[in-house]
Amino acid sequence: MTHHASVTEEAYERRKSSIGIRMTILYSIIYAGFVALSVFRPGWMGVRAVLGLNLAIAYGLGLIIIAIIFALVYNHLCRVPPTGAPPEKE
Repeated sequence: MTHHASVTEEAYERRKSSIGIRMTILYSIIYAGFVALSVFRPGWMGVRAVLGLNLAIAYGLGLIIIAIIFALVYNHLCRVPPTGAPPEKE
């Protein structure tokens, strides 16, 4: 492995880590909203929200769907190197 390849790989790893950290923070904020509602407004969690589901179930399903979407987005973003060129196949 050449020095250039090592530097490029290190930059790529930093980029992946940065994306992961940002997505984790965003998901944590969304999840904190769920926890805050549960703690400070527990009565709201029983209110009918979407498709006849109460807010607790709808929000919980939303969290699961968001986690899956984030995983797919992260996978896509980490497949493309920072240069925008397709990753090399081994």
